[in-house]
Parts: sequence; structure tokens; C-alpha cells
Amino acid sequence: MTSSATWAQEALLPADLGAGLLRVDLGPGVVAGFTTRHGGVSPAPWSSLDLGTSTGDEEARVRRNREQLAGWIGAPVAFATQVHGATVLALGGAERTEWESVTPPLSAGEADALVTAEAGLGLGVLVADCVPVLLVDPVARVAGVAHAGRRGLVAGVVDRAVDAMVARGASRDGLRAAVGPAVCGACYEVPEALRDEVTAVVPEAWATTASGTPALDLPAGVLARLSAMGVPADRVERCTRTDPDLFSHRQATAAGEVTGRQAGVIVLA
Repeated sequence: MTSSATWAQEALLPADLGAGLLRVDLGPGVVAGFTTRHGGVSPAPWSSLDLGTSTGDEEARVRRNREQLAGWIGAPVAFATQVHGATVLALGGAERTEWESVTPPLSAGEADALVTAEAGLGLGVLVADCVPVLLVDPVARVAGVAHAGRRGLVAGVVDRAVDAMVARGASRDGLRAAVGPAVCGACYEVPEALRDEVTAVVPEAWATTASGTPALDLPAGVLARLSAMGVPADRVERCTRTDPDLFSHRQATAAGEVTGRQAGVIVLA
């Protein structure tokens, strides 16, 4: 199900975000969405809302772009240093104070998932083909994000993020998720042996490209893991490889260029 919602909590967001944030409905008291490449200050080739710190973009510009994002959702946004693993970091009041400082840190630590029960602290997950996953129990007031690339999906990062949220008071029956833009199965070509390796763990990720070569459908794999845990999910069905409004590492690499990072973001308002 595709979601770019106009929803009951719309008053919590600025009236005009242009094309910068694809909003999703994850329940009352929750602000959530996925950024595009629009609305920031970075020049080409990152044009323009580059939120990543490993892209070659200037740190000062990335900080300004993150400030822009914080202004959109009404809260500072914490990010991790992502390593394609399954480590989950829990953030709370102390981290909110740190991320609200005049010069907030650029990373909360090394992890591929973040969870919090702290209102007013945004969580962000950086991607440029991998799958950004937003999670929340809007009643128990616990939120999380996960970075599900090929290795993270196999390592169980989505499952571990859900487990960490339940450990902090979320109910599996109350959880909701949104799966953001990512490279689609028709565009994510991989060697056949790699497809076999991944689908031995997550069979639903099996795919072929538009030309019939072996591929992986990571969003389908993420949705399957969420379904297995009983978590309903909406999917924003936009492929980063073919959508010019989104950053794509694969597209940039094929063109001999570098690219920025967009984000999935969520905050308990």
C-alpha cells in the first residue's frame, strides 16, 4: 500500500514542505516521513538536501540540511553511523538534550537501528538505495527506525528493532510501520550466488531484473519480516534507482558520480 498521507496530525507540520518530505500516517501524535533530495543547500552533485556524512559533502552544509529537516518535523533528529549490521541503540532524555545543543553530534554511535520513548527526539535513518523502515506504537509511545540493506536484512535488523521497542513498552499488536523508497527488485541486479545467499534467509527477497537477470527485492523482504511479526506496514513504492527526486548510490556509481543520502524520520510529537 502506498502512503504519502494527508492526515489528522498535519497541523504538527509546517504548511508548505514542497517536495522535501513525503509524509506518512503512523497514528496520532506521531510525525513521520521520508525526505527527497529537495529543500537543502548542498550543490551538485549532492543537490540538494544531502543528510549524510560519508558522501564527500561539506560538514557545514550537512548540518544546515539537518537543521532544515529538524525545522520541518519540529524536533532535532538523531542519526547513527550505519555499518550494515543489526545493532540497535536506545536513545532517551540525555540524548535529546545533546541533540538539541547548539552544535549537536553528527552520530549517536555505531548502529543500524534506533529506538526511543522520548517525546521530541526525532530518529533518522540514512539511505540511498537501502530500505528505510519507520516503526511506532502510537499508544505506548515508543518509536524506532531501521536501516535494512542486504546485509542488515539477513542479520535481522528489522526483527531486532521490533524486539528493542517491545522491551521498552511497545506492544506487538500496537506496532505500525512504514517502508520508504528503496531500489526495487527490477533494478537491484546481483550475482546469482548472492541472491541464493540472501533468499536462503529471506525467501521473499527473490527477484529478477527487468532484463531477466538475478536480483533482490529488499522492500519485499522487509515487508515479509514485518508481516511475520504481525506488524502492519505501508510502503512508499518509489524506486531510488529510477526516481530523479531521490538519491541512488547505484545510479551515481554507474554514472561515475557521488550522491547524497535521504532519510526516513519519525518523532513522538
